Amino acid sequence: MEAVDFTNYPAEIQSAANKYEEFIRARLEPDLTQVVADRDAVYNRMSEYLKLKTHIETIRSQNLDELETKVDLGSNFYAKAFVPDTEFLFVNVGFGFHLQMTLNEADEFIDQKVNHMEKLADKYTEEANQIRAKIKMASTLCMVR
Repeated sequence: MEAVDFTNYPAEIQSAANKYEEFIRARLEPDLTQVVADRDAVYNRMSEYLKLKTHIETIRSQNLDELETKVDLGSNFYAKAFVPDTEFLFVNVGFGFHLQMTLNEADEFIDQKVNHMEKLADKYTEEANQIRAKIKMASTLCMVR
């Protein structure tokens, strides 16, 4: 598609085309950026839960009673950690709260949490697709084939 030169069109058409372009720049593109960032944040949190599930499976498969590991303190800065009893672990359940759970409880919680997060990520993906469609529609109003 090539851009249309609206300078030879009446002022109303020029004004309408400028409004559509401004709407795309000021509203739709920032909305799309935010929705994609929100979806990516959900995928990152989901990844953390799936890592925990993998650790739980390792504890079970190797029948570990205690565990020596490294804990990510943030920004890929790790500290050594020793877990004297692997019967219980603390799981982030959201809003800054952590609950002590057995391995089975944590496993079940993670499955439910990941299922919920997949639905949330799908919702964000659908919302992003709708915004992209609106951008395309608004763009075609200012373009010609």
